[in-house]
Amino acid sequence: MKLSQVAIQLYTLRDFCKTAADLAVTLKKVREIGYTAVQISGVGPIPESEIVALCKAEGLTICATHEHGPTILDEPEKVIARLQALGTRLTAYPYPSGIDFDNPEHINTLIKKLDAAGAKFRAAGLKLGYHNHANEFYRAAGGPAFLERVFAETSPENVVAELDTFWVQRGGGDVVDWVRRLKGRQPFIHLKDYKVSAGGEPSFCEIGAGTLPFKRIIAEAEAGGCEWFIVEQDSCPGDPFVSIKQSLDYIKANLVG
Repeated sequence: MKLSQVAIQLYTLRDFCKTAADLAVTLKKVREIGYTAVQISGVGPIPESEIVALCKAEGLTICATHEHGPTILDEPEKVIARLQALGTRLTAYPYPSGIDFDNPEHINTLIKKLDAAGAKFRAAGLKLGYHNHANEFYRAAGGPAFLERVFAETSPENVVAELDTFWVQRGGGDVVDWVRRLKGRQPFIHLKDYKVSAGGEPSFCEIGAGTLPFKRIIAEAEAGGCEWFIVEQDSCPGDPFVSIKQSLDYIKANLVG
């Protein structure tokens, strides 16, 4: 993994990205910390052209986005146009909102819509990823986990993976195994560490401060052709800019080469 492949997910800094003025300050700080790429998510209603200009001013690449799930499924053309305006080719379906995993119709419909939307993204030269949380590891009636079905029942050309390492672990999955099984189908990954308290409660933490075996994770991701390694921390114990610097410092000292 090269340092130039490491990005920050702006959702981590969402409280500081609500306006164009806020975003300008945030991107400047991100670049000063040492990141050279960002994933657009959690940003306020700022025109795409302005986001592009602000990123360009700081020398930051827009490597990917997250978009509104229902819009991806039902109005993919809108998302395609947004990605083209932002000059990026990767996005991800962020969360299965409103899906009852015990309802076969819900599951079957979502999988079909993901595949259909992904075909439209592919035709436009873009890629649609699926971003997991823990609930996708639920097994309805003892069957396969929903995340297994997503990748078994959609075309690899239409739907790729954006695994989230924390949520794989939280859902009871083996992170290294999941990265390995999605070889060739994972152009981006969320690096998010997993910390356990003395009482056994899990929480988010900076890269290197938790329990996940990132050297093995990254080695498997690289072997599988991963292009972007995106740092994300859903919540931080204090200043999130301090947290993202701590994560990048660890990555530079231990994981890039």
